[in-house]
This record gives sequence, C-alpha cells and structure tokens, in this order.
Amino acid sequence: MATKVSMVRTMNRAEGVKKAIALLNSNPVRGKAVVLKPNFNSADVTPGSTHIDTLRSLVQTLKDMGAKRVTLAERSGPGMPTREVMEKKGIFDLAKELGFAIVNLEEVGPEAWVHIRPKDSHWKDGFLFPRIYTEAESIVTTCCLKTHQFGGHFTLSLKLAVGTVPRVGYEYMRELHSSPYQREMIAEINTAYSPDLIVLDGVDAFTTGGPARGNLVQAGVMLAGSDRVAIDAVGVAILRSLGTTPEVSRGKIFEQEQIARAAQLGLGVQSADQIQLVTGDTESEAYCHKIQEILAQG
Repeated sequence: MATKVSMVRTMNRAEGVKKAIALLNSNPVRGKAVVLKPNFNSADVTPGSTHIDTLRSLVQTLKDMGAKRVTLAERSGPGMPTREVMEKKGIFDLAKELGFAIVNLEEVGPEAWVHIRPKDSHWKDGFLFPRIYTEAESIVTTCCLKTHQFGGHFTLSLKLAVGTVPRVGYEYMRELHSSPYQREMIAEINTAYSPDLIVLDGVDAFTTGGPARGNLVQAGVMLAGSDRVAIDAVGVAILRSLGTTPEVSRGKIFEQEQIARAAQLGLGVQSADQIQLVTGDTESEAYCHKIQEILAQG
C-alpha cells in the first residue's frame, strides 16, 4: 500500500509547513494532546537545528487542526545543556507566545523513562525511552535535511529518535557511536514510538558534514508524511540530487542501513514504488519528477 509524502518547493518555511501538511489531506491530531519532537541537538543555525519559523508554523498549524494541547519534549547534546539550547533558540519565549508546554528530557527523573528492549536488537540491553512519548495520544516530529559525519551518514526523521534516548547518567551514546551497527541501532530506537505526522524542513540543507555544521545549500523544499522510511528515502534522494557524500550516494536508497533496517522492522514502506509523492503547484510537480527518477533507481 502506498504512503503519501507531500512535497512543496518553497523558501518560505511558514507557508511551506502549512501547505505540506494540507496536501496530506488528513488530520491525526484533532482533539488529541500532541507531543512534539524537534531537532535541538544543538543551537546551531538551521539545518543544524530546527528553525524557529518552522516550529512556530507547525505549532500554529497543529492548533488550527484542533490539537487539544501541544507539549515539546526534547534533550540536546553534546556540547550544550538542553535548557541553554532552548534559551538560545528562543523556545521558551515561543512557548509563552503560542501557549505550548516544554518538557526538558535532561531534567526529568527516573519515573519519566521506560526501558525498551527491541527483539533481535543490536543494543546490548535495549535503551531508556521517554514515557511522555510511549503514552502520547499523538506524536508529531520535525527534522532537518542533512548529512551526518559521525557515523549516521544522514540525519533525517529516523535519526531524530536518537534525541529521545538519555545522555546523562547512561552510556547509550557511547554504545551507539562505538558500534559498527550504529545505523541499524538508530532504526531500532524507532520501534519505541510511531509518529502520526512528520515535517522535514529542507529549505536549507547540509550536503556534507553535519549534524551541527556542514556544506550549506539552499534545497528549497518542505516534506510532510506519516512514514519515517518514506520521508528518509525521499530525503536521501534530495541529498543525492544536490550532490552529497560517498556514503549517502552509493548503492540503492533502500540499501542504506538506516532505511533497510527500519523497513525490515516494519516501520514503513519496503520500496520506493510504495511512495506516492503529492504536490500542489507546477514548480513542485517539476521538482517531484526529478526526485522520483532518483527514487526509482532503488
């Protein structure tokens, strides 16, 4: 069964978010309490982290769609405490402006975590995962478009899940980054939750480097969908269209280890022909054909 990924050509994040979500023609948040996961690994300029315009538009759109309430839950690192990252990015002020709650996962107690042990996992003994996500009525995530120079190869919607695993008091990040199965382990974190909506901000992209800094290009695209595998496959295709690292460029897209493991775990589509790209204007449609050609290569 095909899954929709909407594609909007734009340099306007606020409009791009609204249009991309509207093109999906679904509303998974009406009447629900939404937990929102951004990319605040650092406070670096987008795509190093989620742009405040993207976040503002996304929260406003969720409220317009009838979300009962919105709670942003995140932890940052390494390099800067989560509270400092959020302060530097203006997130506390935005929360007051728009009326959403914030949970700093770096500051919660042991009761806020659930021990997840995925079957046949590459994790030694699973990992801790935020209870706020396992008990959420609806989950929305927003990611950036970029490569990852420290073993992930790319950091899109699947990699976003790494920011839910605790850094303080546990050795999970050391275990992840020292493992030859790092990309498979990234996919395995995603077994702990299932987002109802994903927005990928590809207005700007890192084609090399990342996650905090890299070769910056204007990609001018916004994606939305509910399937992490599909979003990441399209994201990799876009990175390939821009010219990217050998690791992201080589082989078939569905043989990329993050994507292949996630598909194997049943977290999304199994192949590119199960992805239906939807657009709403002629410029986006023309760009869509280009990306579809890359996807069709596998």
